[in-house]
Amino acid sequence: MTVRIGTRASKLALTQTQQTADRLAAVGGFPVELVHIRTEGDVRTGSLSQMGGTGVFVAALRDALLIESCDVAVHSLKDLPTGAAVGLSIAATPPRVDVRDVLCARDGLTLAELPGGAKVGTGSPRRAAQLRAARPDIEVLDIRGNVDTRLNRVSGLPGNAVDEVVEGKSNDLDAVVLAAAGLERMGRLDTVSEFFDTSVMLPAPGQGALAIECRTPDAPQRDGSVDGGNVVLAQALAALNDDDTRLAVTAERAVLARLEAGCAAPVGAYAYRKGSMLHLEAVVCAVDGTRTVREKKATDGLTEVGATLLGIEVAEQLLAAGAAEIADLAAS
Repeated sequence: MTVRIGTRASKLALTQTQQTADRLAAVGGFPVELVHIRTEGDVRTGSLSQMGGTGVFVAALRDALLIESCDVAVHSLKDLPTGAAVGLSIAATPPRVDVRDVLCARDGLTLAELPGGAKVGTGSPRRAAQLRAARPDIEVLDIRGNVDTRLNRVSGLPGNAVDEVVEGKSNDLDAVVLAAAGLERMGRLDTVSEFFDTSVMLPAPGQGALAIECRTPDAPQRDGSVDGGNVVLAQALAALNDDDTRLAVTAERAVLARLEAGCAAPVGAYAYRKGSMLHLEAVVCAVDGTRTVREKKATDGLTEVGATLLGIEVAEQLLAAGAAEIADLAAS
């Protein structure tokens, strides 16, 4: 049998999907092939937040699974809506990589070293809000494009193709903010001038993690059984799953779900296991950066139910502290 793995055709998506496919093939002992799926987010232009956020990258991949054009889909987990997809299951969450956001700035500058009025690009309302909270004197601009396109907006970064200044295209910004995970997977960490501590910028829920999704009958069950689907595939998917990553992203996504937050809401969350405890911190920001609500909590309930309850409890603390008043949580 050949397992068909659905992916977007962007360089980052292809890179992380190929890495996942190689691991799946090695564990399962079966051949794999990548199936390129064009999503609405790849076709449409304009502000990502105005298109419905990162969820626009997911629907076409899920449709391909349901009509059996592919057997498995690999997503950046932060792109997945929190609602369940009927007929599909997240079969595995491989070990998470670096969760942090990073600054890629000209001349190796840090955020603190950027001059007043510096132009910093990001397509994320969450990043924009936390940037403005940390540096209200800089100009934060909404940008689109793949990783290389965004890096090309900053003059002098390693690997950039051109030196010409073209507004809206190349060398016209002082810095951009991206995810460390994507740069690591693409071998472009040499462009990073600063890794943001989570005390400065909390990542998106699920950032740095991948979600491997399949049709529910092919997904491994919690008791290790298979619900009448492809046993070999299910066993291979189970082998790729990392329990600590699963717990962490479950807690983070539960924050979003309880807040009923849309894809464009300025919400950050980060959970991690330390010993016998699962820790979670979350933030809701006003888009202009003038107000921030941040809460944290831990639990010894190291199950998916325990992680979900932790996320709900932290979300309730955020709401009690006025999160709904300072941000449009329903933004999509």
